[in-house]
Amino acid sequence: MTHPETAPPDYLALAADIKVWGQALGFQQVGISGVELGAAETRLLDWLAAGRHGEMDYMARHGTRRTRPAELVPGTVRVISVRMDYLPERVMPTQAVLDDRQRAFVSRYALGRDYHKVLRTRLQKLADRISARVGAFGYRVFTDSAPVLEKALAEQAGLGWIGKHTNLIHRDTGSWLFLGELYTDLPLPLDVPATNHCGSCHACIDICPTGAIVAPYELDARRCISYLTIELHGPIPLELRPLIGNRIYGCDDCQLVCPWNKFAQPTREPDFAPRHGLDAPRLVALFAWTDEEFLRNTEGSAIRRIGYERWLRNIAVALGNAPRSESVTAALHARVEHPSALVREHVAWALANLD
Repeated sequence: MTHPETAPPDYLALAADIKVWGQALGFQQVGISGVELGAAETRLLDWLAAGRHGEMDYMARHGTRRTRPAELVPGTVRVISVRMDYLPERVMPTQAVLDDRQRAFVSRYALGRDYHKVLRTRLQKLADRISARVGAFGYRVFTDSAPVLEKALAEQAGLGWIGKHTNLIHRDTGSWLFLGELYTDLPLPLDVPATNHCGSCHACIDICPTGAIVAPYELDARRCISYLTIELHGPIPLELRPLIGNRIYGCDDCQLVCPWNKFAQPTREPDFAPRHGLDAPRLVALFAWTDEEFLRNTEGSAIRRIGYERWLRNIAVALGNAPRSESVTAALHARVEHPSALVREHVAWALANLD
């Protein structure tokens, strides 16, 4: 006879409770998937073989651990994926910022507190809640912090489908969302995978400033403005600099035109509210920041990861694409002899481009 204290958990009930607990912690959705990612693995390997990852060597560094969760965390049989929406409410309209070349555009996801910290803390609380129910169990929390194929896992967990721009789209709320995962050895019931609803739409492909979406569901990161302004460590290719416009950290164009984002709701998460006026700052003002001001004003922000040198590099490009004015030329001339060769080269380009 099985004793009640040793009886296995009711996994169906546990899965339902996990979703309730997740929503109480601020996640808009929680889903559960298996660990079979064969088709996604093939697409990833083809993408890497084509060199479309650019300098993101970490995408290939871990072999198949990215696409085989049990290799990364032995014993994993399920992945609990979570979605947290981040679209800020009180910001200058995005298109208005993009149209004003004297202002700097920062991707909307980076305006508030670093989402890695927010999601990781909440996921740990979710794991603690599960542990309180079932006792010690095997798990590991991830928030874009390890070789995890998070969008493919989220798609299998029913959180949305991967659109033609390669971002995840939820039918009811669009694509302004963050993802996090909890790898676990609990054999929870699986959710129904999401189905694709992009149809014949190609708005994201048409709008991409640099033509980075080379085909439906195919992104060449080497041309993507998010890659160029965040991941790329060296000089931005000359032919792409004019196409970047005033985007100094990331790019949201493909999300701005996605029809599904008409359903997006402003975030209820205070941590994602804009800080330091970065929703519509003046380029000249940002370019005048000292290293100390950069560190102070990006404390707790995802922006800090690019460092001060690349921050100035990116703004120099945007100034080179701005309307010529005394304030713009004065700002650039003030950095002509900057200690960084990377900054000096982009400042020289910007001054020449103004002419």
